[in-house]
Amino acid sequence: MTNLGNITAIIGTQWGDEGKGKLVDILAEKYDWIVRATGGANAGHTIYVNEKKFVFHQVPSGALQLNTKMIIGNGCVINLPSLAEEIQLLTNEGISLAGRFFISDRVHLACDYHKKIDVLQEEMKGGKKIGTTGRGIGPAYSDKINRMGIRLGEILNWDAFETHYQNNLATLQKIYPGLEHDANAELAEFKKHREALLPYITDTVLLLHGEITAGKKILLEGANATMLDIDHGTYPFVTSSNASIGGIVTGTGVPPRKIDSIIGILKAYTTRVGAGPFPSELNNETGEYLRAKGGEFGSTTGRPRRCGWMDTVVAKYACMINGLTHINLTKLDVLTGLPTLRIITGYKVHGKLLESFPSDLSQLEPANGFEPEYIEMPGWTEALDNCTSFEQLPANAQAYVTKLEEIIGLPMTFIGVGYNRNQLITK
Repeated sequence: MTNLGNITAIIGTQWGDEGKGKLVDILAEKYDWIVRATGGANAGHTIYVNEKKFVFHQVPSGALQLNTKMIIGNGCVINLPSLAEEIQLLTNEGISLAGRFFISDRVHLACDYHKKIDVLQEEMKGGKKIGTTGRGIGPAYSDKINRMGIRLGEILNWDAFETHYQNNLATLQKIYPGLEHDANAELAEFKKHREALLPYITDTVLLLHGEITAGKKILLEGANATMLDIDHGTYPFVTSSNASIGGIVTGTGVPPRKIDSIIGILKAYTTRVGAGPFPSELNNETGEYLRAKGGEFGSTTGRPRRCGWMDTVVAKYACMINGLTHINLTKLDVLTGLPTLRIITGYKVHGKLLESFPSDLSQLEPANGFEPEYIEMPGWTEALDNCTSFEQLPANAQAYVTKLEEIIGLPMTFIGVGYNRNQLITK
């Protein structure tokens, strides 16, 4: 296995769903800690073990490696009942989290009234919906930024917690007159899960720094992806947190200079869920082929993902922002059977080449003179499922990977050729 150093971050480079969970699961065996930095139950990290499918929404993806410890960092938002349900599902599979799972006392709560506000906000947008997951993530982060959010540590003092909850709900019902919510029912649900979750709550920043000083190996797990980052993504069609390297740092309390390597997860083609610009989108039979063969349906919502060709403008932009040191190219096997592959290499507006991904999304509209530049490469028909080295890949698959390395300027250190743990080539 490539030497990645003691502290490694894993970040999505496109619009999410690149396959971060699989690499976290594989690398987790070599790490002492897996730390989730941002996001909430809007994330869905899928892992297959012996054909059995596990989907992690809030628990870090290293849960299946039984000697690895895990943290939900302060940059996340959590929904207590759904987290309790996720823990119970793992327990039912014989996977205990006792003594190896910790939740930051600074993490913010996503309540059921946040979910209702999420729906109300989308309805108010009419034809300009963002396409959120409806999990209340945006409203929960809004409360955090508005300095009225509820942090998990507050649940240690139930009376103060209940007062804060009731005050918040009263304020939000003034802002959203149509917000109807049974506070007593949700508080009863919180109280039901409180005792079970108390052993997991701790100052994870202090815990992590003690482990760093002790020389432990730590894997920092990002959620969502760079193009969904609240600052650097396709705003406003983004998530509500920093899904890039900045979120990894602030969401865990690990200083930037402590991070030894940063792996970007890059799908061999491109997908996105929800509304927003998508320069390489394929609304044709090829797009349907990628969706069907790649199983491109949301892990959290089940929504069909929009599919398109590889976009190296997006990839280079993510490399620049995150300071990536390695790339994990995923789902290369999905491209098998396509006679010709296309790669976006640049964006032109009225014939002028853009230097990078633009902040003004109107520049990406064909009606405003937008045109992506493509190169074409021959595809392959050979199955990749049993390839265990780069040299075993078909010549055209090798050429495709090499071309991406050449354009993006980083090595494809890991190459995924299937969804199981053992279907990963280290190059």
